[in-house]
Amino acid sequence: MRKIVMYLMAIFLVLYVQNMEAQETTKESQTTLKILEGAKEKIKDQEKEALKKEVERINERLRNGDINEEEATVLKEEAAKKRALNIENRIAIIDNKMKLAERNGDNVLELDTLNYPSQIEIGFGGRDGDEERIFGIRFKENPRVRRIQYDRRTYSDFFLAVGLNNAIVDGESLEDTPYRIGGSRFFELGWQWRTRVFKSTNFLRLNYGVSFQFNGLKPKGNQYFVAGDDGQTELQEFEFDLRKSKLRMDNLVFPLHFEFGPSKFTGSENKIRYSLHNQFRFGIGGYGGFNLGTRQKLKYNRNGERVKDKLKRGYNTSEFVYGLSAYAGFDGVLLYAKYDLNPIFKDALVEQRNISLGLRFDL
Repeated sequence: MRKIVMYLMAIFLVLYVQNMEAQETTKESQTTLKILEGAKEKIKDQEKEALKKEVERINERLRNGDINEEEATVLKEEAAKKRALNIENRIAIIDNKMKLAERNGDNVLELDTLNYPSQIEIGFGGRDGDEERIFGIRFKENPRVRRIQYDRRTYSDFFLAVGLNNAIVDGESLEDTPYRIGGSRFFELGWQWRTRVFKSTNFLRLNYGVSFQFNGLKPKGNQYFVAGDDGQTELQEFEFDLRKSKLRMDNLVFPLHFEFGPSKFTGSENKIRYSLHNQFRFGIGGYGGFNLGTRQKLKYNRNGERVKDKLKRGYNTSEFVYGLSAYAGFDGVLLYAKYDLNPIFKDALVEQRNISLGLRFDL
């Protein structure tokens, strides 16, 4: 009988403790729900105040001339949309937390701080002794993640150009050139930087870089280049039938252009960008550099034998190269022209200057 009474008392104590815990959990859950409900209005006030400060910063940039009226309007619209979405998303989070509190009280699992670009800390409503814990989300910058640059004034990319090459001879027209118009070609490849000149408009850019030029000339007929002892380089008739005769000059140059054209503006609180995608643009400028080497390639038949000669010599070509260049087109496909102001051959009796026309691709 005594054992039965002890068992009944134990069962009663267990049930009593569970009932007290349930009541305490219900009270804590109700407290959490009240705190969460009040946090909704705090969120609205907080986001409205943040929007007000963003608009003030935008107006300050407009007064300082960093942006124009159109850009300021775009930035304000983006800020308003962002804050409206923030209110919607944060209130949705609170609604979900309220559902969790109704089901679980304060016994809700919390995630560890995540290693994302902005680390997140999540807290829940409730009480810890005499101290009330307010629901909220706090973002901390992760120092290991590189921040997005707000305004990129300089962009860089790879480019290449191909096309026809020839020479303009003093006193003669291009039709009288001694070089094949279709057979003489050029190739250029390099790296370029494009920097916006003004703060609040991208209509004018400075385009500069470094590139390698390969200018080829193919003589007409059965001729090839001969460098004489008198310092003159001239075309002479070759003793065998030439299948190919070509002179190539390899240059290292540093181009510089002023580039004009519209661009598409996009902006947000975190960044502004100017895009040249599908936009017309043209550039005019020049280049200067060095002749790295000159070589001649000959292919011919000699007594039934196929011979190929590669002759790397100076051929009295100019050591320094400089000239004018221009391009125009849409997006990354441009019509490209360049003209050397230096003569091809030094101290020549009749000066010749290289000229090129082709396509340029910004990749």
